[in-house]
Amino acid sequence: MTRYKPFNRIGNFFGMMGSAIAAANAVERGVKPEAHHLRKLGIDPKQFGQIHLG
Repeated sequence: MTRYKPFNRIGNFFGMMGSAIAAANAVERGVKPEAHHLRKLGIDPKQFGQIHLG
């Protein structure tokens, strides 16, 4: 199983980058990012909702 650890890390990296891009796009459009993207980035969706994006 240890043979596939580097591939898991690479996959996690690209998943995190995808979530960061999706969250940034949502903020640019002026909407709240989806909760699963925020959680993947380590951000609490409830606390993010308290931020005023305007």
